[in-house]
Amino acid sequence: MGQPQKPIAAEQQILSLGRVLQSLREEDDVDVLIETTISYLKEQFDYKLIWIALYDRLNHILFGKGGITPDGDTSFLRQRVVLSPGDLLEQAVIEQHPLGIADLQTEIRAAEWRKIAEKFHIQGTIILPIRYKDRCLGVLLLGSERWGYLLTGEAKARLMMVLGELGAVLYQNEMHLQQKQIKRTDEPLLELLENLRTLSNLNQRLEAAVQATHKFVSPNRTNVYWFEREGRYFWCRMSNQLVTIDRNSSSQQAAGMTVQELSDFYYALTVNQIVSIGDARSSLKSHFTAKLLQRLKVRSLLAAPIIWQKNLLGFLAVESNEPRIWTETDKNFVQGAAGLISLVATTESMESTIKQIQEDAQLTGQVAQGIYSEHDLQETLDSCAKRVLARLVATRFLLLQYDPEQNNYQFIYQSQPHNRRPLAFALNTLKELDEQLLQRSTQAVEIENLDEDLRFFNWRPLLLESGVRSLLICKCTQGHIPAALLVITHDSHRSWTTLEKELLWAVSQQIAVIIRQWQLHNRITQQQKTSQAFEQCLRILTQSQNSKIEVEKKHLERTALEQIASILGCPLAVLLSWSPGESWAEIIPGVVDNSLFGIFSDASIPIETEALIQWALATESYLTLNVDNLLPKTRKWLNIPDKGQILVMALRTNTDYETTGVVLLADYQERRWSEQNLSATATLISQLAWWRREKQITRLLESTTEDLRQLNWYKHRRLEEIQRITALSLKQIHDLGIPANELTQMRYELLLRQLDHTAASMSGMLKLEQWQLHISWETMPIASLLKRSLERIENLLKQQKLWIGVHGLGQQIEEQSPKNSSLARGVPSSSDRSAMAIAGDIVKIELVIHELLVTACNCSQSGGRIDIWCRRVDASKSSDSKRSSESGATEHQTSLELSITYNGAIEPQLLTELHDNRPKDVLAPSKLDQPPGLHLLICQNLMQVLGGELNFYQLPDNRVVSRLLLTLVDHNS
Repeated sequence: MGQPQKPIAAEQQILSLGRVLQSLREEDDVDVLIETTISYLKEQFDYKLIWIALYDRLNHILFGKGGITPDGDTSFLRQRVVLSPGDLLEQAVIEQHPLGIADLQTEIRAAEWRKIAEKFHIQGTIILPIRYKDRCLGVLLLGSERWGYLLTGEAKARLMMVLGELGAVLYQNEMHLQQKQIKRTDEPLLELLENLRTLSNLNQRLEAAVQATHKFVSPNRTNVYWFEREGRYFWCRMSNQLVTIDRNSSSQQAAGMTVQELSDFYYALTVNQIVSIGDARSSLKSHFTAKLLQRLKVRSLLAAPIIWQKNLLGFLAVESNEPRIWTETDKNFVQGAAGLISLVATTESMESTIKQIQEDAQLTGQVAQGIYSEHDLQETLDSCAKRVLARLVATRFLLLQYDPEQNNYQFIYQSQPHNRRPLAFALNTLKELDEQLLQRSTQAVEIENLDEDLRFFNWRPLLLESGVRSLLICKCTQGHIPAALLVITHDSHRSWTTLEKELLWAVSQQIAVIIRQWQLHNRITQQQKTSQAFEQCLRILTQSQNSKIEVEKKHLERTALEQIASILGCPLAVLLSWSPGESWAEIIPGVVDNSLFGIFSDASIPIETEALIQWALATESYLTLNVDNLLPKTRKWLNIPDKGQILVMALRTNTDYETTGVVLLADYQERRWSEQNLSATATLISQLAWWRREKQITRLLESTTEDLRQLNWYKHRRLEEIQRITALSLKQIHDLGIPANELTQMRYELLLRQLDHTAASMSGMLKLEQWQLHISWETMPIASLLKRSLERIENLLKQQKLWIGVHGLGQQIEEQSPKNSSLARGVPSSSDRSAMAIAGDIVKIELVIHELLVTACNCSQSGGRIDIWCRRVDASKSSDSKRSSESGATEHQTSLELSITYNGAIEPQLLTELHDNRPKDVLAPSKLDQPPGLHLLICQNLMQVLGGELNFYQLPDNRVVSRLLLTLVDHNS
């Protein structure tokens, strides 16, 4: 590109560069600076076209300041150039980097300069920004007749040094000029403050503020707009054109502007934000800016809010009919003037404000006095509501309380004019955002326009339908969900002052005491209701236990269900009842108070497949669910509305006892049961389970006792008759005499002795054991006892083809086969028999052994084997051995362990129940209810009475053992 016309010595170039830099630093005139720079470029560089322009960043324009051309005409070099997107000059200004052009005549991005280049035959061109730091102050254009745009390093360095110095000097001049042009706001504001002190009324002070602002800012109009809370509109109270304007004036500027028209503008002022609208700039949204300017009929606007104690009193506005860029100085002065107005605006009504504060304090004091005195709470609220509505100029005074069962807010108190009807609806629970809003609030929450405000959105339809357009809300209690709310409403859009909101907050905190008293009263009422339900259930239980026959079938269950339903207020309460071992549940209706709720009492409900029953059985406590969760099979017998809810709880007493029913309660889904009521209900249901169980056990025991008494009476009378006939037969035999044959005579006498003994024992049993057992004490050798026992089962052994062996009687008794005609062959003679003898009630012990042998025979397989083992057991080794002090036995007696073992089938459940000595649940089906388990249990308990033991267990080789522990005495003692 352009090269120096001829080489210049380095010393001359440095001296020339130093002189021009010195000249630039010492010069203040911009034109002289430009001429000095052009002269240096013309002298040191061989360029035919030189152009310097300064940059106006606000308007994005370059102003030509001069240069040189081949023909000497520089008029076009002083023209204004508007920068366009994509232009080379704009690129240099924005990027602030040099741009090189090989041939300016062919560059399409420099349309105006192409013509000049063609005219002066300019080709290689370079555009350099004149900048200081990151700020562009202008551009330098150098054009040459040669093609290309290269610049040597040394020449480029000198050129950049000159441009850098020029940029620094231009920047300093620009800053100095701006400082001169900036208007100082402190002196005019101090002067305005002094004027406001000397003026007596508010209108004069507003006039002074308007005149001072208009003089400083110099707009087309300066106005003060005042805000009316009731009606929510602004009216022009003071203007530089009309001086003082009455609110009832018919002038165009005095016409009211509603908040609805100025929504965004109004909300910006309420948060103490200055609003600035100028040339292509606005602090508001674009669509609303046009609407506001059209409403005010201006092109530019600067407005500052007039606020006192967070209350918007109005705003000071400067208006221009032309687009204008408001400087920071203008904004600061307008904001300062508005602040001074806010300070003097309240002095006019200071006395009335003080009086109002005193009346508010008196009002809150009277409310507190009424609460803590013995006056009726309703009367206190009536007085409070009347005074608050008059003070706040409101329409309705509403007190709401949260109902956890209904999950909504109910009106517990209302006050309104006589021409207004009370509100007859409930309000839904608050949304989460509204709850958080109330939780964080320390004063009343204000809704100026319910139509547009999105807060408390789910209350809007009902309130708007009732004519409410604005309201104040205060929480009266703390908590995640405010338990009580105080609401003041108005039929038109309006706002309230901070003082009014603080007053209502103070009143709401006083009313909170009333709410707490009501809550305490309701809690006591509910507790009394629960207590009455418990008392009623206890009374029913006492009556049912004292009376042998119930007045009505299932009277206990029905009455208990009524009391349980009364606690939760449920319209439906039923019991699905069954007995242990049953497969179908019976429906016992308790309460059906609504036609929408019902059951098909004749339906058969399978316990195993009914989901509702199984869900209840799988839950330790109660279970709540919605109707939507029910299966279609359940809906066939249970009729509940679609928006219903259900509570089910099993009648459970102990983990070892079987469940005998499920209580089912139903209600509307909108209601929510409180934890206190649910706890009381669960307790009553649990008590019902125990009452039912005790009642069923009592019935079972009474029935069993009565049956056993009848059986005992019948058998005893039959035995008396048998004894009478036996005695008569014996008398007749004795009267007939003794046969002559000697052998026959011996057998005859033996049989008579046996019959006499049997008749005598029968007489003793009838005399001593009519209604209770009589324990006698006698001894018998164990061998004799076993011999008699084996003789009694001889036929049974033959039928079953069983082998039996007795072991441990001094010598092992031979194994006996069913082929032996007499078992006496296997029993040792008197000389060989063991001297072991047992003591106790021999007759009862013999019956026990007989029962054990019969059970062993019946449980053994045909051709099987039964073993009887006898061995001495030291008393110290048997921790469970018992002695009867009343029997007369000596302390030195030991025990005899008699074990009967056999291979046979026995149910594990029977062994378990015999080990426990009783079934886990007396109401559940048990193996001990029928023989052989019943007989074995009787023998086990009888042995405990006789001072012995009887246990049953199974060996690892599957043999069953009946272990009998008897009192052993020496036969010779």
